[in-house]
Amino acid sequence: MLRIAPLLCVALATAAFAATAQSRPQAFVTFQMPSKNIGCGYLSGQGPVVLRCDIRSGLKPEPKGRCELDWTGISMGGGAARPTCAGDTVFTPGAPVLAYGRVWKRSGFTCLSSRIGLSCANRVGHGFFLAKERWQVG
Repeated sequence: MLRIAPLLCVALATAAFAATAQSRPQAFVTFQMPSKNIGCGYLSGQGPVVLRCDIRSGLKPEPKGRCELDWTGISMGGGAARPTCAGDTVFTPGAPVLAYGRVWKRSGFTCLSSRIGLSCANRVGHGFFLAKERWQVG
């Protein structure tokens, strides 16, 4: 009986953790630029918080490195931003438009929409710039 008690405690703790993880609300928030060429998706909930911005015209110039799918845009969590190689997109045609000169903020991410492109940063200062003819991470 003593051997079963520790196993039962582990099973109950695992079930409680899983129930807590599943009960955290998941959020997927989207926005797009007035040009309708750049669309972003913010995801929080089950895993790490991520901001991903895709550009319909593709990253130009194309990033160095191997991508079996498409270079769709740029992704960023709590660390550095990086080009995204994906077979899908977060671009949502009916997403709210972030007008030029306006700022979008959520959970430590800040994005500024301008006529020359989209600039986004996270709370530790990493960020990116995304436009039709160029992009940059930093």
